[in-house]
Amino acid sequence: MRVVHRTGCCILSVVLLMIAGVSAGQARAARGGEGPRVFLLDSQQLARVRAHAHVDASSRAIVTAATTDADRVLQDGPFSVMQKTVMPPSGNRHDYMSQAPYFWPDPNKPDGLPYIRRDGEHNPEIKRITDHDQFLRMGEDARTLALAFYLTGNMVYAERAALLLRTWFLNPATRMNPHLEFGQGIPGINTGRGIGIIESRALVPVVDAVGLLETAAVWTRDDEAGMRTWLTAYLHWMQTSAKGIAESEANNNHGSWYDLQVVCIELFLGHRAAADTMLERVKTRRIAVQIEPDGRQLLELARTNAWGYSNGNLDALVKLAVIGKREGVDLWNYRTADGRSIRKAIDFLLPYAGGMKKWDYAQIGGFHVEAAGATLERAAAAYHDVGLRALAHRLTAEHADTEMLLLADGALSMHD
Repeated sequence: MRVVHRTGCCILSVVLLMIAGVSAGQARAARGGEGPRVFLLDSQQLARVRAHAHVDASSRAIVTAATTDADRVLQDGPFSVMQKTVMPPSGNRHDYMSQAPYFWPDPNKPDGLPYIRRDGEHNPEIKRITDHDQFLRMGEDARTLALAFYLTGNMVYAERAALLLRTWFLNPATRMNPHLEFGQGIPGINTGRGIGIIESRALVPVVDAVGLLETAAVWTRDDEAGMRTWLTAYLHWMQTSAKGIAESEANNNHGSWYDLQVVCIELFLGHRAAADTMLERVKTRRIAVQIEPDGRQLLELARTNAWGYSNGNLDALVKLAVIGKREGVDLWNYRTADGRSIRKAIDFLLPYAGGMKKWDYAQIGGFHVEAAGATLERAAAAYHDVGLRALAHRLTAEHADTEMLLLADGALSMHD
């Protein structure tokens, strides 16, 4: 009878709160015991860390790191597409714009046009257009601040996170139009390419940031509705525009990052069936196509920064696997008849990450072994693999930011 009574009171409290006009997130808080509505972050883990920070050293370390990270970015921004000094081809500064990073002026042409490709070599000209860097910084900073708010309740963090999100997405004077028609244009060739959609991977931390702000009074129902409207429009553009369709058909890392963005947005919008369909297709459209039976990712190994691109594609696949596990779609253990799998791709990189083999592919940007750290932490938790966790810890010991502490805590708890 006590269980029925508690349930009845819980439902009544939620109804009364909703009648009073509070947000869905505040209604969720009234139920108690539930974590935030996040997709790549672990909701239950965050709820546990927040609840146990006063008695558990690991949780306390995570909260301390989260506030340190948030304090570091507290004065950053706010960022806006309106801050760039280069006008998009449309004549509308609200349109996002960027330039292809690996294209340079042709030295044999008086005007340098059309630009020519030098894979892996960043043309410093791209920094003239600030949208790319600011989009990524806005997404990461918003999640960093929102996470610190969720773990501590400090409204200063929530207020700043809300300001960043409103400025980029919602304020009519500063918002970005929901498309990337002018992403990664090549001077003398085009004004934008579907490839530019990889730059909106900033939306992956954004949807988690919004979920972390649900219980903040500063984040209103209008804010929530505005984000849903913006993301609905952007998702429609991704799925129906020529550039969006082209990116969805990419067989390399661009296809993987496209899928991750779509899955996160679909889940944020409550389109679970659509997200699960996309996750199922990762098996045949990404894993079976991108990974060889021996674990090599040939399209990434062909690049001049093969280590970076191999880890970058695997990063997206592993994040899809994390979300898939919660959705009941097992990407971690999917294996084609001839042995292609995420685990094979991880195993191929392990000897290089562990220092047993020297990287024998191109890597003109320098061999940064720590690039594999976050992937190995996630894999350690998924496969209950103590060896993977030990290597990941060694690779990331000097890079123990909040994300790495959360991943290490998650991997450790799976082995306890």
